[in-house]
Amino acid sequence: MLQRIKRFWYVIRRPSVHYSLGALTLGGFLMGIIFWGGFNTAMEFTNTETFCTGCHEMRENVYAELQNTIHFSNRSGVRAKCSDCHVPHDWTYKIARKMQASKEVWGKIFGTINTREKFLEKRRELAEHEWARLKANNSLECRNCHEFDYMDFTRQSKRAADMHSTALASGEKTCIDCHKGIAHELPDMSGVEGW
Repeated sequence: MLQRIKRFWYVIRRPSVHYSLGALTLGGFLMGIIFWGGFNTAMEFTNTETFCTGCHEMRENVYAELQNTIHFSNRSGVRAKCSDCHVPHDWTYKIARKMQASKEVWGKIFGTINTREKFLEKRRELAEHEWARLKANNSLECRNCHEFDYMDFTRQSKRAADMHSTALASGEKTCIDCHKGIAHELPDMSGVEGW
């Protein structure tokens, strides 16, 4: 047994003595494909509605609220799922967002929002984090579905058309500045200037 272990470590330390460079390259390439496939599959699984609503904290709080909005049920039949609004589509930004979201795992493990009462206590803080993120990325996730360049201002209310054609077009504001609470209930904003 000891002899086998020594032989194994000898082969690991000097693989090119025992295997051809081509075999090692091909093996590394195949392992890379397997790793990438597994990694990408896991990434895509974490973007599914099944994954997002897998814990009761999300299913009974924000997902239940989403079901009463235009983003869930509408005349066109187009429905947004959690990742459409909370995960950028571009791979680089998606990875960064997934790293940020890993903090939410700690919340799950330590029961930060495991009851409705705890969720409501933290709701404003959670919403403000999300609003700041959307503000910082110019409401990127909104723009994945809503193209400003193709908006028909004649079919919008006068107020919406005025805001879209001035503040949004100039870059002074972004979608989240005016559309907070579009998919989830707003937190208690009493005491906040401008509300």
